[in-house]
Amino acid sequence: MDRSDGMSLFNRNGFMPIDSWRVLRIMAELVESFDTLNETKDMFVSVFGSARTKNDSPDYLSAVECGKLLVENGYSVITGGGGGIMEAASKGAFEAGGNVVGLNIELPMEQNPNKYQTQSLNFRYFFLRKVSFLKYSTAFIIYPGGFGTLDELSEVLTMVQTNKINMVPIIFVDSNYFKGLIDWFKDTMIKENMISPEDLDLIKLVDTAEEAVQYLCECHRYGKRTTVKRFI
Repeated sequence: MDRSDGMSLFNRNGFMPIDSWRVLRIMAELVESFDTLNETKDMFVSVFGSARTKNDSPDYLSAVECGKLLVENGYSVITGGGGGIMEAASKGAFEAGGNVVGLNIELPMEQNPNKYQTQSLNFRYFFLRKVSFLKYSTAFIIYPGGFGTLDELSEVLTMVQTNKINMVPIIFVDSNYFKGLIDWFKDTMIKENMISPEDLDLIKLVDTAEEAVQYLCECHRYGKRTTVKRFI
């Protein structure tokens, strides 16, 4: 079979046209998110956490307070745009008069955009959504969550650890929830030489919204963490 026959077979199977259009959709999502977030010039903080957190739970109430405190200290808030912790942080920031961006993801279940968003972006692809979080956030506050939260957290830790972005505050809220994960980092990953002991210095563990925002402000005020991005 010559080259022309091979190419015609390739096209007939529909692979190239489908993927070519997918690239355009990916580019469109990136352009829209970059244009929207570039216009604000805000100091954004991403708040991650479960969409399943109930609105009467201590974590939900803490995230509401966190959103409020962030705005009072001059920050804007980015969340995944859904319910639970994302809604709580958005609500606190929105009611405090701040700018709240929701990076909403198309899902067959769970994801319903919350009403506390001053700006809303929609994503089909998780990896593009994470690019936007990483590019525009000056810090990350992590509340209890599931696989999605761990995915976002791992992305942030990897990008900082490998110097793809400069160091930014990464703050875990709720030591009871995260203690097992931190212990696993220490007792398994470090012992097996999968990470270095100093990698744990990337993480700050706190129990309240007040502690989280206080640490964040100290980092930015005294230069403990830089907010200058490198490759994104």
